[in-house]
Amino acid sequence: MTIKKTLLASVIGAAMTTAAIAPFAQAENHLRMAYDADPVSLDIHEQLSGGILQLSHMTFDPLVRWTRDLAFEPRLATAWEQVDDTTMRMSLREGVEFHSGNAFTAEDVVWTVERLKRSPDFKAIFEPIASVTAVDEHTVEFTTEKPYPLLPNLATYIFPMDRQFYSGTDADGDPKDEIVKNGNSYASRHLSGTGPFEVTERQQGVRIAFERNADYWDEGSPGNVDSIVLTPISENATRVAALLSGDVDFVAPVPPNDLERIRKDEDTQLVTMSGTRIILFHMNQERVEAFQDPRVRQAFAYAINQQGIADRLMKGFATPAAQFSPAGYAGHVDGLEPRYDLEKAKQLMVEAGYADGFAITMMAPNNRYVNDARIAQAVAAMLARINVTVDLKTLPKAQYWGEYDDRVADMMMIGWHADTEDSANFHEYLTQCPDADSGAGQYNAGNYCNPELDALVAEANLEVDLEKRAEMLQRVERTLHEEAAFIPLHWQDLAWASADRVDIAPVLNVMNFPYLGDLVIAEE
Repeated sequence: MTIKKTLLASVIGAAMTTAAIAPFAQAENHLRMAYDADPVSLDIHEQLSGGILQLSHMTFDPLVRWTRDLAFEPRLATAWEQVDDTTMRMSLREGVEFHSGNAFTAEDVVWTVERLKRSPDFKAIFEPIASVTAVDEHTVEFTTEKPYPLLPNLATYIFPMDRQFYSGTDADGDPKDEIVKNGNSYASRHLSGTGPFEVTERQQGVRIAFERNADYWDEGSPGNVDSIVLTPISENATRVAALLSGDVDFVAPVPPNDLERIRKDEDTQLVTMSGTRIILFHMNQERVEAFQDPRVRQAFAYAINQQGIADRLMKGFATPAAQFSPAGYAGHVDGLEPRYDLEKAKQLMVEAGYADGFAITMMAPNNRYVNDARIAQAVAAMLARINVTVDLKTLPKAQYWGEYDDRVADMMMIGWHADTEDSANFHEYLTQCPDADSGAGQYNAGNYCNPELDALVAEANLEVDLEKRAEMLQRVERTLHEEAAFIPLHWQDLAWASADRVDIAPVLNVMNFPYLGDLVIAEE
């Protein structure tokens, strides 16, 4: 292990000295990024979120990576084969080192999957994996109890961790591999991956600094970025202004109100894509007795004008939704449309015995999704038309997720991109009967529960006939719609912008996980 790598591994969690930062900031190809928020932790198993997955792709490597057309690309796994109905064997890349200098082996994959299976956020995804075994130093076998068609999909979320680096105890005697939600752990402050960048400084909410991994295994990568500084700028206008003034080189997301402004600027470029992330509200049936009546939930759905939100707040930069699955997903139901009808909403409230309405609390983030706080305000105003009084509170992303985990409000906003690019994933996390032991319904803040749907999704996850599987998942979507299990708003479109010299288009994708290791910056 080199002295440089030892220092890099130990410095995370404390600010570097000015002398140490100075040569880093003067690197030849330096990228200044501004996101709406920074990752809440350096522990990539602490939270299943876009910010954590973006960090994962910068500092770790997955076994398999999605291409832009949603095919599979080998990364730390070079090949895989289905040995039998319940066994898949993967060959691993040789000669790869972690940032610490430790060699990457099959044992790191085994250790990582076992840790994923005890992560509150990830264990539901990995529940189908019965075991993972190191056949030899560079071969692993995944075994499932039953046939499971999505193992390659799961491999895109396995970013092997450095088992030696995270083993043992820290200075306080706590396990280094401990997963602490919204807390302070060794893994939340220290990082050793195989990825293209190493973290050299982290000041939560202020900045994260990265330096190119000089020993990165992917010699075929076109990437030429030597260093990156990520600065969280929650205010949309401030973030865009920083790009247009030249203070930063790359920003995301770009708010709808600023799309034309960036298009007209000759020194910047804009990249947009249709999105697959659903934005929705949960209605907590345990906190509010009225929400146990499907007529009340339907009334809320009829009271909310998704098209109006998409047109006025999102400036057309969103697709109104009536279901989880966007077009192209197996469970998408053609013809399932938003059902805004204010008179119908009022009628349902009368039928349910709530003509005079009632009061609820609502909570939403104010810097996680495009126009999230304004959307929440609009929804609250729409519910007032059916005599529902809403006490709305919005919070920065870093504070919001702890409150979300504790289900502190009657209605709570969340956005979700299917982690496996599959319709079943939405239900498994957002509407399945909550089960802390299995991780099912981990983000089901509505406490909706339909065991028959859970069984249908479980059956679909064993079905290798893709047409039959799609029919099952479409039945799930129809039932969720009929029962108004949640209030879908829209699928959020994606937009990024950069200085002209930063070639962002090739590294962007619909998952919103920029592959910054492959980013090319033109010489000035």
